Amino acid sequence: MGCNSTVRLGDVIRLEDAKREPISARRRNERKGTYPYFGAQGVVDHLNDYTYEGEYLLVAEDGENLRSRKQPIANAVSGRFRVNNHAHVLRGTERCNLIYLRHLLNSMDISGYITGSTQPKLSQFNLLNITMALPDIDTQNVISFLLKSFDEKISLNNRLNGYLEELLFAKYDELFPAESEHDGTLADIGTVVGGATPSKKRAEYYCENGIGWITPRDLSNSSDKFIAQGAVDLTEEGYSSCSVKLLPAGSVLFSSRAPIGYVAIAAANVTTNQGFKSIVPKEEFGTAFVYCFLVRNKKKIADMGAGTTFPEVSGSMMRSVPLSLPSGQLCAEFSAFAHPILEQQRSLELENRNLCLLRDTLLPKLMSGEIDVSKVDLTQLNSHL
Repeated sequence: MGCNSTVRLGDVIRLEDAKREPISARRRNERKGTYPYFGAQGVVDHLNDYTYEGEYLLVAEDGENLRSRKQPIANAVSGRFRVNNHAHVLRGTERCNLIYLRHLLNSMDISGYITGSTQPKLSQFNLLNITMALPDIDTQNVISFLLKSFDEKISLNNRLNGYLEELLFAKYDELFPAESEHDGTLADIGTVVGGATPSKKRAEYYCENGIGWITPRDLSNSSDKFIAQGAVDLTEEGYSSCSVKLLPAGSVLFSSRAPIGYVAIAAANVTTNQGFKSIVPKEEFGTAFVYCFLVRNKKKIADMGAGTTFPEVSGSMMRSVPLSLPSGQLCAEFSAFAHPILEQQRSLELENRNLCLLRDTLLPKLMSGEIDVSKVDLTQLNSHL
């Protein structure tokens, strides 16, 4: 296995943008089906036919994420699908492993190739002219195999969490049918708590590894159900400087504006900004019931929002959300059923965060050659795993 050589991306991949097609929402409504229709950051619809088949890499062509990099700009896709004109379509060659390339592009600084002040864009020309240090294909294959092992375990955990979520809601719907008459409000099952933001002009109010402070953006950037920290934390001084409230673990966070309807569970004591109307569940109802109720009714709650600049659900609106008060016996039955599910989901999310951290720590060491994989026998490794 040789050392890295500097290459031009266009010389080591096949660009297959020619079969992309922008399709309007009206036309898509007439062509609904089972084949994914991808955009810059994922699936935007499902259609009744496809233009691509096989394994590809989609690289965002435009969008703010090209600058902010809050999500990966390169994503693997496989099977049969379509793509709109907001993502470039790349196919691997005998010189380039797509798994390796995906991790490389997502870790690289490509800001010099991005144009556009208001709408960032990565043109075909600039994409193909990205230069990068690329090892020989054998080295790429070994590194890709190691990285794929992490990715597959993370994907497996996500699928398991999805099955657990379906199981949770199947039980909830069985015990608490939606057509039941309303005889109570959200205020009957928990305390509604708003949030606040310490002055952004005071750097000493913010830190790392302090008091968890959550914003709606933190939930928009994560698919996790449980959260303990956001992008930044509060210092004790920041916490004391404003009306922000400490929410105990097990509180259910509900974003009440811009946008309305993100739902998460506090995995530890946290605070939030004013974009939330969170619920501290009463003990007799429990976290699981409140969480399921909010998820099932988030559209109805969002429709209650009011405001001239953007819709917002006030504290009084949140407290007045109607519901059917469940009996103590049903709540106890549901809590006993839900508790091990929530614990397993929280454990799987924690494992995924640790796997991502380990993978991302290894990634630059593998790609720079600091960790030497030249002696790895891929056949033996594959057989062992």
